[in-house]
Amino acid sequence: MAKVIILGSGPAGISAALYTVRAGMQTTILSKGSGALEKTEKIENYYGFAEPVTGPALQAAGIAQAKRLGAEFIETEVVGLSYEEDYVVQTTTGTYHADGVIIATGSPRKTPRIAGIAELEGHGVSHCAVCDAFFYRGKEVAVLGNGEYALHEATALLPVAGSVTILTDGAEPEANFPPEVKANTAKIAKIEGDERVSGVLFEDDTRLSADGVFVAYGVAGSAELARKIGAETEGSRIVVDENCATALPGLYAAGDCTGGLLQIAKAVYEGAKAGTELMKYLRKQ
Repeated sequence: MAKVIILGSGPAGISAALYTVRAGMQTTILSKGSGALEKTEKIENYYGFAEPVTGPALQAAGIAQAKRLGAEFIETEVVGLSYEEDYVVQTTTGTYHADGVIIATGSPRKTPRIAGIAELEGHGVSHCAVCDAFFYRGKEVAVLGNGEYALHEATALLPVAGSVTILTDGAEPEANFPPEVKANTAKIAKIEGDERVSGVLFEDDTRLSADGVFVAYGVAGSAELARKIGAETEGSRIVVDENCATALPGLYAAGDCTGGLLQIAKAVYEGAKAGTELMKYLRKQ
């Protein structure tokens, strides 16, 4: 039985699961709590409801439907995605293997508004420690974040970098960082550098020398997960073809993470498309 992992339990992820599980594939949905739909008070532009429906009600109905058909749900935080002999999804509670993966974790609604991040992206500002750690051998690096995702990135950098500092930007650390990782809780004013990152300036006028800054703010978003495995992205959007397939065999994306119309109808369609196309791909293997 082919194993499918779906990242995200919103409309796109659930829609995909309805097709893969009914096709007889072992389907596991990994999700960390509520998404954008859970925060929607009233929906009246979605087909089939004579009266407005709340986001939580629609979400709960979709999850119940997928569970009834046999999909497995695991609440956990995804921090990494890689490919060895199969797809490997790393989470805060364990590692999961699959023959195919559908990314449906939505679109980031919150990004750090820190001067220098956008300007120096690709010039010392990185979103993937696994991808770029090699370039910082023996150098001083910083990781922006305070949770499990930041811990994952710091752990990937520790064996390679000369020093690793966690920058929480005023927040309290939410993860147990190892003693080798320094922590700085000061508010950040800007990431400094001309052609490349040279350091970090804090609001108290202190500075941290750094050759690289890795952004691991909050929870790993769709684009960050895609970048880790080498899939093409444009900003926060995962690039897919008309079949919701990335350039990597067996890796699909659906919903808000692919950009375009951020609506339930579009997410449901793309989830269905990703699910059916992944099903066709795995049956040929």
